[in-house]
Amino acid sequence: MPQLMQNNKNILIVAGDVSGDVHASNLIKAMKEYAPDITVTAIGGDRMKAASDKFLVNLISKGATGFIEPFKKIPLWMRLLDMVKTYISAANPACVITVDFYGFNHQVLGIAKHRGVPAYYYVCPQVWASRQYRAKTIVRLAKKMFVIFPFEKKIYTALGGDAVFLGNPLLDTVPAPKPKTYDGSRLKEWRIGFLPGSRPSEVAKHTKLFWDAFKEIRRTYPKAKAYLFAVAEVRDCAIAKLLGGQIPQELEIVRENDFTRRGDMDFVLTCSGTATLENALMGLPMLVVYKTSWLTYQIAKLIIKVPYISLVNILSKAPIVREFIQKDAAPLPIAKEVCAILGSEKKYTSMRDKLLRLRGELGEPGVAKRAAKMIIDEVFPK
Repeated sequence: MPQLMQNNKNILIVAGDVSGDVHASNLIKAMKEYAPDITVTAIGGDRMKAASDKFLVNLISKGATGFIEPFKKIPLWMRLLDMVKTYISAANPACVITVDFYGFNHQVLGIAKHRGVPAYYYVCPQVWASRQYRAKTIVRLAKKMFVIFPFEKKIYTALGGDAVFLGNPLLDTVPAPKPKTYDGSRLKEWRIGFLPGSRPSEVAKHTKLFWDAFKEIRRTYPKAKAYLFAVAEVRDCAIAKLLGGQIPQELEIVRENDFTRRGDMDFVLTCSGTATLENALMGLPMLVVYKTSWLTYQIAKLIIKVPYISLVNILSKAPIVREFIQKDAAPLPIAKEVCAILGSEKKYTSMRDKLLRLRGELGEPGVAKRAAKMIIDEVFPK
């Protein structure tokens, strides 16, 4: 198809999960600050809706995780992709920006390519962990790739792609670590955070597990306090249902748009995912848990090519934090590990120091602003 003439200053940006919604909304704000005359149309979540000029659909609420669930969404994906085709054909945006969420977004990239609209991939998927063939598809369809780890640039440039590393966008949102003083007293009021995940399936698998583990922790540390960090998309009633019908008085539900409360935690039980790196950037000692369906797990074992599931261990190339996966994820062993770390100043401070080293390897804050300037200058050259 011949190249279409770009005749407006409208940009389409698409994200499909909570972390992508956060990064995309920050990018939108940065683009509009740098170029106030542009307009942004978004497909994503509530954060993108608040930042954009026009919002088409909440894709976050329709997302699926794992290897099996997405197949159940195929009819929905087809309808949404038809909507994207219709929009791009009618509006002819100046460019398309996709944010992570490869399964849906590589189709969006294909639509843009077919219609001659330049496309950018912000927060490229972790092709080095599994399904490395995806990198070839991204290089073929995207004009430029914004990677979030330094070593990823080589993967895409080796395939002929224009990849840049401007820093990890988490540095734009995760604050510097707060100072902490170790106190191993049995009566210390340890603050234990729960990060069960952002997707409904993750929350369902991990919430009660974390609570049961916490009850075991309190046998050793009776004054420990529990805080469950929930994304806006997961309502209190859903959490209460997972915990037998009501939220225990000893458990506080925390909803925040920044990391103020999480930064106060002494230890975190966290689902594998972006949250593990967020914790590391704040120097929060943790352990990582992941449970999924039996079939999804079997498929994952065949596909995933790295020895760990947490970004912290993957980037460090060492088991800095313990990982409890599938049948190993049980309240007693989890509680035992937590108590062993809380009860040892050496273990606690060593983990915190190792986690904080990662922060210096991921660049400097201002990632969204640098990416916004690069995209705007390319799409609308002065």
